[in-house]
Amino acid sequence: MKAALLTAFDTAPEIVQVADPDCPRDGVVVAVRACGVCRSDHHAWKGADPDVALPHVMGHEFSGDVIAVGPECHGFATGDRVTAPFILGCGACPDCRGGEPTICNHQHVIGFTGWGAFAEQIAIPRADFNLVALPEGVGYAAAAGMGCRVTTAFRGVVDRAKIQPGEWLGVHGCGGVGLSAIMIGAALGARIVAVDVNPSALEAARVAGANVTLNANDHDDVGEALREATGGGAHVSVDALGVTATFHNSLRSLRKMGRHVQIGMPLGPHATPPLPLLELVYARQITLHGTRGIGAHRFASLFEMIAAGRIDPASLITKEIALSGVAQALKDMDEFTGHGVTVITDMSG
Repeated sequence: MKAALLTAFDTAPEIVQVADPDCPRDGVVVAVRACGVCRSDHHAWKGADPDVALPHVMGHEFSGDVIAVGPECHGFATGDRVTAPFILGCGACPDCRGGEPTICNHQHVIGFTGWGAFAEQIAIPRADFNLVALPEGVGYAAAAGMGCRVTTAFRGVVDRAKIQPGEWLGVHGCGGVGLSAIMIGAALGARIVAVDVNPSALEAARVAGANVTLNANDHDDVGEALREATGGGAHVSVDALGVTATFHNSLRSLRKMGRHVQIGMPLGPHATPPLPLLELVYARQITLHGTRGIGAHRFASLFEMIAAGRIDPASLITKEIALSGVAQALKDMDEFTGHGVTVITDMSG
């Protein structure tokens, strides 16, 4: 099969022929029809993720067709249209049995701990627990565009922060995951403030459902500006980028008893930011939530929202590319100037 093989960090992956994946006894092999290009892939490409060992195939936001089924997989058949969360749980540990596979101690992370979907095929182990059947109304590109961004935003805003109708939701960083959080929050009746430094990203946020947009470059104190715009601050605030500035802006934008959700992955110096513990956590009594990925069982709620016309993941797709375009797509992420979601829809090269 063809794959985008990374042999050195921060260099262009090569489109080469590699061996087809073996079918796990409890899993399937999927012919990849589409795969999103995510900022997490950019982290892997840069060498910032310690799980990635070279040579490596990235890509974790896939959709496609089942082309092989192992003898211990009973819930899927060849020809099924499928996707999967990027964190694959073991299905047997207390965390998985309790409905929290994203914290499974035996997790397999597509495109990070193992080879991913920047390729024509991908093997998915423990498919009965991890694989997700696609409804007829969800196309391959839309499913890949949902990828980890819509699903992670859903878990962060709905499951972790438990956003309520009428509450203010602040979103710091309006890339794919930020726009997803805005779209989901608006569908659930929240009022949204979107913060970014890119005017085109802020316009996309407005289209996605933001009531108020703030350009962070126009404000010395973004937190104060958001609290003023919302009459006291956000009830829920999302750091969708994962850098120290957006983390602090998110915390400072919260009203008393507010809930911060860390969706953006903090790396390097951003992994250990100073925390105003007395002023914010103690005095304002805010709550900090981490979130990463989603379990396969929660896709059903997302699909219901799509079927009801409440959200449209396909609207987040701003570019479709061939597999050969992945190098440029990753390079474009060196600057935080883009918005929306890029999806590979031609896996042939």
